[in-house]
Amino acid sequence: MMRYSAFSLFAQALKKHQDWPEFWPDAAPKPAYDAIIVGAGGHGLGAAYYLAKKYGIRNVAVIEKGWLGGGNTGRNTTIIRSNYLYDESAHLYDHAVKLWDGLSQDLNFNVMYSKRGVMMLAHNVHDIQSFKRHIHANRLNGVDNEWLTPEQAKAYCPPLNISPDARYPVLGAALQRRGGTARHDSVAWGYARAASGLGVDIIQNCAVTGIRRGSDGAVQGVETTRGYIAAKKVGVSAAGNTSVIMDMAGLRFPLESYPLQALVSEPVKPVFPCVVMSNTVHAYMSQSDKGELVIGAGTDQYVSYSQRGALHIIEHTLAAITEIFPFTARMRMLRSWGGIVDVTPDRSPILGKTPVPGLYVNCGWGTGGFKATPGAGDLLAYTMAHDAPHRINAPFTLERFRTGRLIDEAAAAAVAH
Repeated sequence: MMRYSAFSLFAQALKKHQDWPEFWPDAAPKPAYDAIIVGAGGHGLGAAYYLAKKYGIRNVAVIEKGWLGGGNTGRNTTIIRSNYLYDESAHLYDHAVKLWDGLSQDLNFNVMYSKRGVMMLAHNVHDIQSFKRHIHANRLNGVDNEWLTPEQAKAYCPPLNISPDARYPVLGAALQRRGGTARHDSVAWGYARAASGLGVDIIQNCAVTGIRRGSDGAVQGVETTRGYIAAKKVGVSAAGNTSVIMDMAGLRFPLESYPLQALVSEPVKPVFPCVVMSNTVHAYMSQSDKGELVIGAGTDQYVSYSQRGALHIIEHTLAAITEIFPFTARMRMLRSWGGIVDVTPDRSPILGKTPVPGLYVNCGWGTGGFKATPGAGDLLAYTMAHDAPHRINAPFTLERFRTGRLIDEAAAAAVAH
């Protein structure tokens, strides 16, 4: 008698289900497309979806060297917020937060967006002054943000240690109530299924090996490990690999890659109601829908493609977390990992056209990539459809590095994430 595992039966049921997306198995590439998106993460899949839905450009291929959502989309820590200081950044990230609000309904797929609030702790006078400046700037831009006393912060997040004798005393906090978390892999799969339903081809295990250009310098298509694919428009949204792909087109980009570490605890019942961040100690924490405490650190101080990161970074983060939230000292850590983030000199993204006609780019988000997912996808689609940036992403084009009009959010973002 033949025996079947529960997983094999589940997989067979999924294959037979009429709503299972067309990219099971992988789509075979066509000879030519109207547009190609390089990178099947949240940003790339989102761009393909909005190209098809909003602009009727459905003959689109999303090509991915690995598997769908297997890059930074699958390695982030799910935080969503828009309380950035500068006008350009506030408008960009708030555009994304507004899209997050109705994304599950739009995609008919639960991305588990939870508006539980993002609280940023102030540990010294500089933090207090900086956060209050952020609050006033945010309100001028229509972005919600408010100041909490230590007692109000503890009321919002009971596990918080507000003892004045603590190594990192909490002197107050800034709270964005619309901030929160979403399930990262659900976002990728939701966009993938919706884009596939509109006719987009999603081609996995297909690495770009070259960008073909015509005599006029314009893009003609891409060379891949699965053959040449023609398209007059190519959008690159491949975190950690952008510089390599741009080099294929003869372009040098102002990007550096750094490891970014995080870890999760063993799963427990709900004990942590919000997201709490601290720039002073470069740490943040939330609780996932599976019950794990999700803890993240700041980026390493050196460039690297390592997905492990320096041990002293994560040790410092855990020491701070156990001081700020004493109950975590009793928790066992389940697993740790490191992602690779691309950062620009001004720590703000590049989203727009390149000097090569028909070649578009979305990169340099650093630690802000996940929270921007729907906004980045929507704006990349707009830029490709109109061959011009939207007013929201116009300040984030590559031209700012030529003119020196930088958006130095690195010194102003309150926290690294």
